[in-house]
Amino acid sequence: MKKSRFSEEQMVTILREADRTTVAEAAKKHKVSDATIYAWRRHFGQMKAADVMRLKALELENSRLKKLLAERDLDLEILKEINAKKW
Repeated sequence: MKKSRFSEEQMVTILREADRTTVAEAAKKHKVSDATIYAWRRHFGQMKAADVMRLKALELENSRLKKLLAERDLDLEILKEINAKKW
């Protein structure tokens, strides 16, 4: 996926600016298309910049916990195989 030139916090800030003014003015000021503003609005909705940072932190924690769970399951499978071979 292509890396955006705006961070998610910046996108939300631009969206809040578009709420105060018109979408066309905000798009022209930040050199993006109107369609981009509408796509961001669909993705971020009524989020604030702090909400986006919290969401990012939760996603990182979730991925870390998934990795831990996968490693634990792998360890359990290995132990089951070892126990099965001893008998």
